[in-house]
Amino acid sequence: MPDTVVLIISGLGIILIGTFIGFILSIYIGDRGLLKSRQKADLMIENAQKQAEKNKKQTLLETKQDIHNLKLDFEKQIKERKREAEVQDNKLIQREQTLDRRSSNLDKRESNLDKKEENIERKKQSLDDKNIRLDKLIDVQNEKLLEIARFSLDQARDLIFKRVEDEMAIEIASYIKEEEEKAKLEVDKKAKHLISDAIQKYAQEVTSERTVSVVSLPNDEMKGRIIGREGRNIRTIEALTGVDLIIDDTPEAVVLSGFDPIRREIAKRTIESLVSDGRIHPGRIEEVVEKTRSEVDRFIRDKGEEAVFEVGIGRIHPDLVKLLGRLHFRTSYGQNVLRHSIECAFLAGKLAAEIGEDEVLAKRAGLLHDIGKAVDHEVEGSHVEIGINIANRHKEPRAVVDAIASHHGEKEAETVIAVLVAAADALSAARPGARSESLDNYIKRLEQLESISTNVNGVESAYAIQAGREVRVIVEPTKVDDAMAYKIARDIKEQIEEELSYPGTIKVTVIRETRAQDIAK
Repeated sequence: MPDTVVLIISGLGIILIGTFIGFILSIYIGDRGLLKSRQKADLMIENAQKQAEKNKKQTLLETKQDIHNLKLDFEKQIKERKREAEVQDNKLIQREQTLDRRSSNLDKRESNLDKKEENIERKKQSLDDKNIRLDKLIDVQNEKLLEIARFSLDQARDLIFKRVEDEMAIEIASYIKEEEEKAKLEVDKKAKHLISDAIQKYAQEVTSERTVSVVSLPNDEMKGRIIGREGRNIRTIEALTGVDLIIDDTPEAVVLSGFDPIRREIAKRTIESLVSDGRIHPGRIEEVVEKTRSEVDRFIRDKGEEAVFEVGIGRIHPDLVKLLGRLHFRTSYGQNVLRHSIECAFLAGKLAAEIGEDEVLAKRAGLLHDIGKAVDHEVEGSHVEIGINIANRHKEPRAVVDAIASHHGEKEAETVIAVLVAAADALSAARPGARSESLDNYIKRLEQLESISTNVNGVESAYAIQAGREVRVIVEPTKVDDAMAYKIARDIKEQIEEELSYPGTIKVTVIRETRAQDIAK
């Protein structure tokens, strides 16, 4: 029994000790788990903070990028609005110049009317004075007749002679005045006649360079063969080609005259082929003319296709290709119109690419802007009107039609492409060497432009730019106000119109600005 109690007590002690040890172990294990949980939580918090920082940086970068893009868009819009504002300013300046010109013309007309009224008033006053004098003379004559009745023969003769002498003096004075007026009129007529002769001679020189072609012959005997029996060969050539043949004393040469360059080319190739072949008679002439016409047509089409391919505008209507080829034989102030059109196409394309417009469409408009010149000698109207009709007939884009209509400023541009084509046209035509004008005359014209501008009171300096198409005038801001600047521009414009002879138009831009400067030391 006692042993059993001891065992029971020992067992209870062991159980208590085991329970206590288990409790201690559970507390220890719980603390370690809690520590691990805390460490894991801290690690998760740290990772979350890193991820949040990373997300924050990413969001910040995206926000900065969005801000940069918005800034670029805003700057682009500002540039576009500035460009539109400049275009509007230029239009306003042109309108103001037109109004100034009209105002000047009205002033001149009003001045002429005033002068005519003054002349009429003077003539009326002169007639009234003459009537008064005539009345007085009649009274005097009546008195003299009464006196003459009592005069002797010698006294009457002396009186008549004196009276005739007085009347003749008046008539002589009137005659001198009339002769002076006749002399002035004759001088004006003579001057106009001399000027017209000079213009005619100069026009002949210029026209001969643009409306004739020369065909070289192996010998002068060939002239007779070209003329043919009783002139039948030359008549056949002229009838089939529409070109006049001039066979004169010029050695070994025949001159072809005609305003249509394509007809002249056909006639030139025909005569060269006939001379080379040696068989010259009406039947052979007809065959060669027909063959040459086909060759020239192919040449024209090849030239048009080369231009389209060179510019790179894709497909184009075959009729337009042929019209482009015809421009190869057309010149403007000595500049080949086809090369000018290709140059305009490239310039317009580059300008369009710079401002984000359709480059291909700009090239197309630049290439076709002078298409009307291909047939302007065959169709009524200006080359602009003809070009618009051709473009509409072939359903060209609106921007192309607008460029054709507005490239000379006859109509306001409605599209950006039209503005770019007008700028490219001016650049191609105005660059030095593009058109027939000697370097000496070109430099002299620029010097005269600057000289006229600098001679105006208040002008500080003047610069001729854009090959003489524009003159920039810098005025002294302390001496010239804004209103005076407009007057200076008008005065310079009027003086240029009076003193200079120039093709196209010259833009006068007066700049007035105030600059404040200081030096930091």
